[in-house]
Amino acid sequence: MTRWSPRGHLVGGYGLPALAVLLFLAFSLALPDTFPTRANVSSILSNQSIPALLALGATVPIATGRFDLSLGYGLGLAHVLVMYLVVEAGTPWPLACLAVIAGGALAGVLNGIVVEFARIDSFIATLGTGSIMYAATGLLTGGGRIVPGPEGLPSAFTSLYDAEFLGLPLPAFYVLAAAAVLWVVLERLPFGRYLYVTGSSPRAAAVLGIPSRRYSVYAFAASGLVTGVSGVLLAAQQQVGNPSVGLDYLLPAFVGALLGSTTVRPGRANAAGTLVAVTVLAVGLAGIGQLGADFWATPLFNGGTLLLAVGLAGYAARRRLRARAPADGPPSPTADAPSRPPARP
Repeated sequence: MTRWSPRGHLVGGYGLPALAVLLFLAFSLALPDTFPTRANVSSILSNQSIPALLALGATVPIATGRFDLSLGYGLGLAHVLVMYLVVEAGTPWPLACLAVIAGGALAGVLNGIVVEFARIDSFIATLGTGSIMYAATGLLTGGGRIVPGPEGLPSAFTSLYDAEFLGLPLPAFYVLAAAAVLWVVLERLPFGRYLYVTGSSPRAAAVLGIPSRRYSVYAFAASGLVTGVSGVLLAAQQQVGNPSVGLDYLLPAFVGALLGSTTVRPGRANAAGTLVAVTVLAVGLAGIGQLGADFWATPLFNGGTLLLAVGLAGYAARRRLRARAPADGPPSPTADAPSRPPARP
């Protein structure tokens, strides 16, 4: 018999937010002159906005039990494509941004079609499509960088990333808006419930009449859309088209999405959990950076956290399955045995 534990529920649901607060307090005590400052908070919010958006994008396919490994490649292609359209083709920047965002959504649809209708595992399929995106990035840039002319990029375009609102970096509000929309979709709309049913039990989805393939394609499309938006922001931040940028964002995105599935709503991918997980990662990376850690500390932190996230996600899923087990325990071996006539003396 598995008993519901209030302590375990609190730790699973709110342990990660508490860890974020403890990390911030610990680094504030260790670095009182630099860490608990408005400038540092603004820097964290600005620098981690793109990884946070990608983590939210990765959350949607994970809700259906799929993984989109093309995120990093798509980010690199999207930001290079924006720079190519604005700098090389002379396209007005609003039109270039809309075209790239729409292209990201279309790439997501293609990912979903390959996974669901070609019946290729999502790991392999999105890794293959990601490699094609990387090839397209190299084709656009010729292996070099796309650098604006002496006049630079339009200030209205760069302000998409550099501007502030209410004293905080504008990209932080993009992240909050994306998290709010994703929370409403996943937690309050039938669309989100269909995604969760598709991910937890395809057989149950079929019984309920949910077109699981179609909703999986929708999930990949949402991931591609967010990737396109992130590429636009990356172009506004970097102001240079660099073909080697993009893959560095893949691991943090999956760490945030997977670690987020262990909190707030343990055992299922959710927007609030992803936002909390990204906060933990952002505070941790900023703290170890200011403490003077070597260059290898960041990938070590990301890799170790990913392993921890996967382990905790599996543990949370197993706990949910045990919690759903009948309270009376397994049936007796003789409970369903057919009755027999009494033996004759």
